[in-house]
Amino acid sequence: MPTKITLGAFHTLGVGAKWYLTEDPMRYLDLQHWIDTVKGYEEAGLDFVFFADSYGYPVLHDHVIPLAVERGIQFPAADPTVLLTALAATTDRIGLVTTVSTMIEKPQTVARRFATLDHFTKGRVGWNVVTGSGQSASALLFGEELTAHDDRYARAEEHVQLSLELWEGSWEDDALKVDAETGTFTDSSKVHEVEHDGTFFKARGVLTVPPSPQRTPTLFQAGTSSRGRQFAADFAEAVFVAAEPDTVTKQIADIRDRLEANGRGRDAISILAAGTFFVAATHEEAVAKREAAVGRTSLEDAAVLYAYFTGLDLMSMDLDKPLAQTNSDQGQTNIDRFSGKDGAPALTVRQILEEFQRNSVMASPFVGDPIEVTDQAIAYIEATGADGFLLQPEVAGGQDDFLEFVLPELRRRGVLNESQPGLTLREQLFGAGNNRLPETHPGAAFRKNSIPA
Repeated sequence: MPTKITLGAFHTLGVGAKWYLTEDPMRYLDLQHWIDTVKGYEEAGLDFVFFADSYGYPVLHDHVIPLAVERGIQFPAADPTVLLTALAATTDRIGLVTTVSTMIEKPQTVARRFATLDHFTKGRVGWNVVTGSGQSASALLFGEELTAHDDRYARAEEHVQLSLELWEGSWEDDALKVDAETGTFTDSSKVHEVEHDGTFFKARGVLTVPPSPQRTPTLFQAGTSSRGRQFAADFAEAVFVAAEPDTVTKQIADIRDRLEANGRGRDAISILAAGTFFVAATHEEAVAKREAAVGRTSLEDAAVLYAYFTGLDLMSMDLDKPLAQTNSDQGQTNIDRFSGKDGAPALTVRQILEEFQRNSVMASPFVGDPIEVTDQAIAYIEATGADGFLLQPEVAGGQDDFLEFVLPELRRRGVLNESQPGLTLREQLFGAGNNRLPETHPGAAFRKNSIPA
C-alpha cells in the first residue's frame, strides 16, 4: 500500500484531441471556465494543476501539416502563463504549474516572471522546464535552426543554473528592510550582483524581485530520454512519466539511481505517472466510454500527432517494419518508447500508429467501476514506485469521472496526499517546512549568508 498518493490535473490551453465531442470546443479561451475548473480541483483536494505549453504544432518538411489544422490536432493553442494570476486570485491551496521552454525565454525573463508569480500565489507556483515540444515548428516560427537534442539539454542546464543564481543568489534572506523611519528599503550590502559568462547566456546584475516564499519555483520536468532523466536527476523536484508499467518501473529506478549518485537522495523527486481513467458506475459503462473515445481517431490522425512529438513521418514508412529512424532532434522520448530501449518491445510502424490511435503519448488507461479502477491505480503505484498521477483529460472519461468515482474511494482507503491550506507547492509535495530548495539541490550552492528558511 502506498503511503500517500499525489494528484495533479493536466491541461493545455487548446481545443483538445476530442473537441468534436465537447459541447463548447472554444471554452479553452473562456477565463471563467478555467477559474471554475481549477476551483473545483482545489475543492476536491488535488495537489496541483499543470498547464502544458509549446509554441510548436505538427510540422513535416518545414510546413504545418494541413490535416493538423483541419482536425484540430495540437492546434490551435493559447498561452497558459497569463492564466496564473487569475487562478492565484481565486484559489488559495492548489499548486499552479506551467511550462516555459529554455529554448524560447531567457533565464533573466523566466526568473523575474516566476519570482513575481511566486509572490502572487503565496508560494504555489511551479515551473515545468522543457527544451521544447513541437520543436521544428517552434524553430521555424522564430526563424532559427533546429538545435540538436543533446545541445538543447546543454542549453537547458545552463538556463536553469543562471535562473537559480538569480533566485537564490541575488538577495540575502534579511536584505529587505522597508524601514520608513531610517528611509532604508533594502540593505544594499545584502543584495549581490550575479555574474555569469557561459556558453549560451551572459549576465551581470541583480534580480529586482525581492525573495518570494519559495525563492525558486518548484521545478518540474517531463523528458524521459536518457539525457532527460539525467537532467531530472540534476535539477528536477517533480517528474512526469508516461509509459506502460514495466517501462515506467525501469525509468523510475534509473532516475532514483541517478539522484543517489548526485547526492540528492532517492526521494528528492516526486514522480507522477500520466493516468487516463475511464470509470463509471459499472464496468460495462466504463468500457463503452473507452470505446467512444477511441472510435473517431484515424491512423492518419495518429501519424500527425506522432510527427508533432518526433518530427517523423510514419505514413511514409513501411507500416509492417520497425521505425526506419531511431533518432530525432525534435524529440526522443516517443522514439525510445517504441524502439526497444529501456526493455520495451520494438514495435512496427503500424503498431506504433495503432498505439497512438488508442492512447496517444499515454500508457494504457485504467478502465472499470470505481473499485476496479482504484485497485488498478494502487497496484500501478506499488508496482512502479511512482508517487502519484497526473490526471489526463478525456471527453468520454477522465478528470471529472476520476473526481466523482475514484477520489472518494482513495480517500476512504486513506492513501491521498490531501492539499493543505497555507503550504507552498514544495511543502505540499515534500512536507511542511520544506518551502525552500533543500541543501542537497545544486541551487542551494548559490545562497549567500542566508538565514535558515
